[in-house]
Amino acid sequence: MRACAQAVANYLTETGLASRGLIIGYDTRFASEDFASAAAEVVAGNGIKVYLCPKATPTPVISCGVLAKKAGGAIIITASHNPASWNGFKYKTELGSSASLEVTDELEKHVSQAISAGKINQMPLAQALEQGLAQHLDLAPIYFDHLAKLIDLNGLRRARLKVVVDPMYGAGIGYFKALLSDGAIKLIEINNERNPLFPGIRPEPIEANLAKLSATVKRRKASVGLALDGDADRIGIIDENGIFLTPLQVFALLCLYLLEVRGERGAIVKTITTTSMVYRLGEIFGVPVYETPVGFKYVAQKMIDKNGLIGGEESGGYGFRGHIPERDGILSGLYFLDLMIKTGKSPSQ
Repeated sequence: MRACAQAVANYLTETGLASRGLIIGYDTRFASEDFASAAAEVVAGNGIKVYLCPKATPTPVISCGVLAKKAGGAIIITASHNPASWNGFKYKTELGSSASLEVTDELEKHVSQAISAGKINQMPLAQALEQGLAQHLDLAPIYFDHLAKLIDLNGLRRARLKVVVDPMYGAGIGYFKALLSDGAIKLIEINNERNPLFPGIRPEPIEANLAKLSATVKRRKASVGLALDGDADRIGIIDENGIFLTPLQVFALLCLYLLEVRGERGAIVKTITTTSMVYRLGEIFGVPVYETPVGFKYVAQKMIDKNGLIGGEESGGYGFRGHIPERDGILSGLYFLDLMIKTGKSPSQ
C-alpha cells in the first residue's frame, strides 16, 4: 500500500500536480483509517500537502472535495461493494473522476519502480501535521453546500414521506439524515453502525442483499427504501411494496426526472449493458445518447467530452452534470425523492 502511495506522489510530481496537494479518505472497513494514515505519511514524506479526512467519508464526497480544494487528486482506501475481507486503494484525478487507463498505466509503472528501487519516502503523521504538510479536513460541509445548489433540500425536508435508508454499514452512514432532518420527512436508518464484518450482507445494493431493507419498508409502511453501497457511490431502490427496482429502471427514471420534471437538456451517456429505454427518451426529448464500454471511467470521460446531462451504468452508479464526473449514490437518492415529490407518484407508479 505504501508503494502505491509513493507511486501517486511520483505521478503528481511528474505531472506538475504536486503543488495542488492531495486528499486522502477512507471507508468503514477494518483498519481503513490506518491505511489512510500510512498513505498520508508517504505523500507528506514526498513534500506534498495532504488533506486527510478525520472520519470515514463517501467516495463522492471526496471527489467533490477534490474540485472544491483544486487538489491534484485523491487517494481513497475502500473496497466499495466487495466482501468484508477485502480492502482497496482508489485514485481519483484532479477532476474528481476515476483514472483513465493511461493514468493507471503510469501509476502501475511508478509502483513497480518504487518496489524495485526500495525507495519509499515517509514522514510520521504527527510530524507532518505539526509542520503543516498534513491537515485534517472534514469534507461534509463542502459537500452539503454544493448539494444545496443542485436541489431544493428545504423542499425535500417538507415532504411528508417516510424513507428507510440502508447505508449497509458503509461510509454513507448518517448522510441522508444530516441533509434532510428537522422537517416533515421521516427517515429511518438501518445497518447504520460501523461494523467491518458487514454482518449478514455484502455492501452492494442489489436485490439479493436488500432483504432487510425490503422487510423494513413493508413493516414500517414506508414510501421508499434507499440503499447505498460501502463507499456510497452507488444506490439501490426499494419501492413502497418492498420490491427492488432494477438499476436499469432507476436510470431511466432519473433521466426522465432531469428531462421532464426539471426541463434540462443534454446528452445521456450509458454503458453498453445499460437500458435501451434511454434511447426512447432521447427521441422524445431530442437529446443524443452515447454508449460506452462497461466502467464508469468511460462514462465520465464521455460526459466531460459531450457536457453530458447524466451518465449511468448497470450496477446502480449514476453521475450528473454540474456535480462531479463520477457516481454519487447520495445525490441519486435525493433526485429520486424529488421525482416522487414533484410527480406525486410512488416508486411503483
